[in-house]
Amino acid sequence: MISCRCLSVILSIASFAAALPGALSAQSTSPYKILSVDKLGGEGGWDYLTADATTRQLYFARSGPEGSLHVYNLDTLAPIGEVPTGNAHGAAIDDATHHGFATSNPVTMFDSQTLKVIKTINTGGRPDGFLDDPATHHVYILSHVTPNVTVLDAATGDIVKAFDVGGAVEQAALDNHGHLFIDLEDKDAIAVVDTAALTLTGKYDVSSRGGGCAGLAIDAAHDILFAACADKKNMIVLNATNGKILDVLPTNGDSDGAAFNPDTMEAFSTLGEGVLAVVKENSPTSFTLEQLLPTQPRARTITLDQKTGHIITVTADFGPAPAAEPGKRVRPPMIPNTFRILVIGK
Repeated sequence: MISCRCLSVILSIASFAAALPGALSAQSTSPYKILSVDKLGGEGGWDYLTADATTRQLYFARSGPEGSLHVYNLDTLAPIGEVPTGNAHGAAIDDATHHGFATSNPVTMFDSQTLKVIKTINTGGRPDGFLDDPATHHVYILSHVTPNVTVLDAATGDIVKAFDVGGAVEQAALDNHGHLFIDLEDKDAIAVVDTAALTLTGKYDVSSRGGGCAGLAIDAAHDILFAACADKKNMIVLNATNGKILDVLPTNGDSDGAAFNPDTMEAFSTLGEGVLAVVKENSPTSFTLEQLLPTQPRARTITLDQKTGHIITVTADFGPAPAAEPGKRVRPPMIPNTFRILVIGK
């Protein structure tokens, strides 16, 4: 049951459905739907989301004059508290140490139980993406500018190593046997990193099938990568061991995140056009576009609750973009108090 639905949302979904009649009619019996839309309000933009299935906490950063990391109960969406980070993009959580790391500049290390700041860490670059490796208790801080990757000790917050991978890094994924994969949005490639040596060992070229990949997820059990890419609005499926492209599926949108659920063998990508793409892995060599679910415009970042299988995304309403100089793009202003969370499931 949708808890908050307004006329503008209904009209936007209807418009999206009209724009994709073939794809949506073919997928009309697909299982996913919007379970709830919860209005949180407030001011300031957002970027990444993190669902901690173990502690049942949801993290997302809000920008603004006094930006902070917001923490909510993952089951009820009741507010738990905030971490004063300044403007950040999101946070990695290491459950074993109960430490969190918000990608502010400098990075903010905090206690995930008390939400108290422990210290700040100057990693250089512009901290943006992140990933926690629970096997090594290393936290990867990703930056579009050098150093592209800074590795932190989750227990102490000390810098273990910083290195470059030669591109604008976005989302990262682990195969759980020694490899980290990072999509390079501006190089039409996926970087491969040895997690023991903490060195770049190679790159997988995806330029022949598209590029501008900002979402990356993995089926670690079968070494399958799912790269959600903007240039040709598709999802490129690769063999993680050798980079061979296995399939390319249309998503019809621009993604800023992807996720994979090993319980259902499905990959997900949220698209800014207002759609969730669901790709089914039938086998390690067979993939189908299972569903294109209309969501809401600008809901383009994603997190997956591994316990419930729910997909969580956020969005807000925006006014018209102000006039810009020729060749420059100006973002439209966000309308205050329209920020909301969408929970998607079966």
